Amino acid sequence: MREDYLKQAQKIITDPNILINVVSRRVKQLKYGSRPTVESLEKLSLEDIALLEVIKGKLKYELYTASDDETE
Repeated sequence: MREDYLKQAQKIITDPNILINVVSRRVKQLKYGSRPTVESLEKLSLEDIALLEVIKGKLKYELYTASDDETE
C-alpha cells in the first residue's frame, strides 16, 4: 500500500476505522470483478486503487444513524 495515497485519503476520511471499512469493501468489489473508476499509468494494487478512488472523490460513504423510533 502506498504511503502517500494513505495519507491523502486520511485527509478526506479522517476516521481510520471508516477509511478501513470503505477501502476493504471496495477491494472486495474490485476483487470480484468491479471495474476501477480511476485510471493509472502504473500497476497498482487493489488497495491502492481503492485509496485513489477515495482521493479522487469517486467513492462516497454514508454513516448509519438509528432514528429514535428504531432504538425503542
